[in-house]
Amino acid sequence: MRTSFLCGMILSLLLSSCNGQIVSDPKTIYNKDFKWTIVIPENFNFIEPSEWEKLQNRGIDAIEETIGEEVESQAKTIFVFKNGDFNYLESNYQPYDIDADGDYIETCRGVNEIFYQTLESQMPDAVIDTISSVEKISGLEFQTFKLNATMPNGMIIHMIMYSRLFGEKELSVNVTYVNEVEGKRMIEAWSSSKFE
Repeated sequence: MRTSFLCGMILSLLLSSCNGQIVSDPKTIYNKDFKWTIVIPENFNFIEPSEWEKLQNRGIDAIEETIGEEVESQAKTIFVFKNGDFNYLESNYQPYDIDADGDYIETCRGVNEIFYQTLESQMPDAVIDTISSVEKISGLEFQTFKLNATMPNGMIIHMIMYSRLFGEKELSVNVTYVNEVEGKRMIEAWSSSKFE
């Protein structure tokens, strides 16, 4: 199961204290595994992957409580950046074996449903809307899952998960935000990123 994103998104709802080094200028990141270049907007805090992974255990607990079974994650964090509370840009990858894990599109649908159920159980007073689609980034199709959670106090949490198979690896890029301006900056950074 693709758990790193689920855990990260649930964490972003439960936590806002994870801080790191501020990137005052736009930072270019190149990932050789996916031949991918992205420019992180200025004024985002870099979160150490080891710190992020420690915090993911709380998200795993919430998922396990919802689905009633143990979750094992093989995901590796590529980066996590944060600007203010609840505005995160995160990317990870993990192995994906079609023979063992089944049809990729069906797996995406199943993970999206688990994510929805987990948030619904963790935030019973929120109004949650979702939509699934396919979006092109740098000419490549990514499965896209968007979720908006409107809290009783009127705050709206936006979460977007983009994922795609590259051979036997799945790349996920995840955006969470409450601030529309920061959300737009993160989405633009992702949308304009390049794959060779």
